[in-house]
Amino acid sequence: MSAEPDGPEGRLRRLTTIWSRAVFPVTSTSLTRPEFEEQLLPLARRLSTALRDRAFAAEEGEAVGAALVDAHCTAPEALSRSLDCLDAYLVLYCGEDGDQEDLRARSARLQHSMAAGFARALRERTLAEQEAIAQAALRAQGVVAQALHASEARFRAVFEGAAIGIAIADLEGHVLQVNSALLRMFGGSEQTVRGRNVREWTHADDAPQMWRLYEELVRGEREHYHVEKAFYRPDGTVLWTNLTVSLLRDADGHPQYQLALMEDTTERRLLNLRLRYEATHDALTGLPNRTLFFERLEKALNAGGGQRFGLCYLDLDGFKTINDSLGHAAGDRLLVEVADRLQACATAPGEMVARLGGDEFVALTTGPGTRHEVDELAARIMNALVAPIRIDGRELAVRGSIGIVEGPAGERSAAEVLRSADITMYRAKSAGGNRFELADPEADARAITRHGLTTALPAALDRGEFFIEYQPLVHLGDGSVRGAEALVRWLHPQHGVLGPDRFIPLAEHTGLIVPLGRWVMEQSVRQAGRWRETHGAEGPLRINVNLSPCQLTHPGLVQDTVDILERAGVQPDALCLEVTESALIGADDDLLKPLRRLAEMGIDIALDDFGTGYSNLANLRRLPVSVLKLDRSFTQGMQRFPADPVDLKIVEGIVALAHSLDLAVTVEGVETGAQAEQLRVLGCDTAQGWYYARPGPPERLHELALADAAG
Repeated sequence: MSAEPDGPEGRLRRLTTIWSRAVFPVTSTSLTRPEFEEQLLPLARRLSTALRDRAFAAEEGEAVGAALVDAHCTAPEALSRSLDCLDAYLVLYCGEDGDQEDLRARSARLQHSMAAGFARALRERTLAEQEAIAQAALRAQGVVAQALHASEARFRAVFEGAAIGIAIADLEGHVLQVNSALLRMFGGSEQTVRGRNVREWTHADDAPQMWRLYEELVRGEREHYHVEKAFYRPDGTVLWTNLTVSLLRDADGHPQYQLALMEDTTERRLLNLRLRYEATHDALTGLPNRTLFFERLEKALNAGGGQRFGLCYLDLDGFKTINDSLGHAAGDRLLVEVADRLQACATAPGEMVARLGGDEFVALTTGPGTRHEVDELAARIMNALVAPIRIDGRELAVRGSIGIVEGPAGERSAAEVLRSADITMYRAKSAGGNRFELADPEADARAITRHGLTTALPAALDRGEFFIEYQPLVHLGDGSVRGAEALVRWLHPQHGVLGPDRFIPLAEHTGLIVPLGRWVMEQSVRQAGRWRETHGAEGPLRINVNLSPCQLTHPGLVQDTVDILERAGVQPDALCLEVTESALIGADDDLLKPLRRLAEMGIDIALDDFGTGYSNLANLRRLPVSVLKLDRSFTQGMQRFPADPVDLKIVEGIVALAHSLDLAVTVEGVETGAQAEQLRVLGCDTAQGWYYARPGPPERLHELALADAAG
């Protein structure tokens, strides 16, 4: 069944039709245009597949370029028309819903590789022609004595009819004969070429070994050589050629003439330069792109002789807000203006500015004195962003954060330097933005460790690398163990045991806190069930589990909690969920609704770190909490004797307030007996801290509970 007209196959057909109509008029073929279109269809399909493949394959473009030569599309116009057609329509008809900027970049690279494949195949074909011409010339001269007139006619036919330029010179370098193709290449008359000496045709871009090869050939030490060479035309323009020079010997084998065969590669070279520019420059701003920047950076890092480098990594602050509010077109105009300002900041020798993508730019300076120069460059960039940018009648303030890396060449790779600059830039952004920071190896190491921990978190949960320690909650009135707080730990294969402060923020940032928190609750509730089995169904032991702000907003919180309690066979009163005060500041009814449902089921809700969030005390009346957990900062003054009277008054007031609202008070960080006694006198209900026990395995809590029962 044929493909729908608007499906992928239909769009591929339309691309092939446009391509065949552009190239067919300049192609020497006996096929009709529809037949020629069918010949191009598999080539278009290969380009379409290469455009969308996950891994870019330059060899696909090279194969298509070579196939064009095999299809007799050998005229320079055939290549340029093909590339113009693909540049305009390949992404349009074959890109589907992919990222347009990435597809345009891949299309440019495909065109570049296609031009390279076309050039290689055409050169191989030309060399074959050149060899045939050289052999014809030799045969023509070898049979002069037998059939001079016939051989001269044959040689002249080959000489004049060839599509490549041909010149014959004596061993002193005087040009004796040239064909019409060569005259057309030079754009002059025969008199301007004949009689000249080839040694006059020097050019600034001549390869260093070219004239050495020439001297070896005229001395008879080599038979031929092949180079890429530029010539000045009479009008001052430059002609680029693939030049093959061969030595012609007489019947006795003595050197007699030199034969030059020239293929005009000027247009192809200009096309390659254009494609190279497009592949190494940002389409929006015209700045060098990531590819060219890495080339320059690697060159700078590989330089010797005491050379240094300095790098400024810039990210605009709040650019996403501009894109979201004013649209991407306004954002693009803003980026163009920023690029122009940055370009004006890096005009000294050894300096360059590039756009890495999005709103990220880099500035590079090289030389022996980059310690001072890179600071000046960063200051110039910050000053360039001070003036607002006017877009659509609005004046937009532009801010940026810069990470600076400076050092000697040869010590780090380009990837390491850019990673350090990226880390430093985010450090500047987290410090408030609109500033620059210098790279710090220790800060880099911490950031790299954080990144490593972040990427290892999901697998760590699957591999069972987390475990729970329990810190007892002790009743201040009778000293009995009433429960425990569950504290998760990570047994990391390389870093050992990590506390929650090392990985909980990372889990919250990545969203892994939800499955991790569910696992902690499930394990803790099971442990509470085992404790209650040991101490009887009405035993006092209760488990406290911390809830992160991410878990509070997760829609499955209530159902997950119910399922965990039912599977463990544990009553809701065995569980207390601790929520930090800062997470509930300004909480609306939607956020409080799941907590209220949990409290209605009989689960206690504790307000953790109370006193650190600066919440309105009147809000306590509307929060579904049953326990206030006083932050340790209020009790540190009680470790001294006499206790700080201000702390005593604060704690006394909080306890009185809590009890008036029917809230129990738990105190953290109790480390001395004097603290414990003072808190008991003030009326606190329960406490935890190293004075009673450090966090440990569940068996330790069981032993403490048994000791209380025995006492």
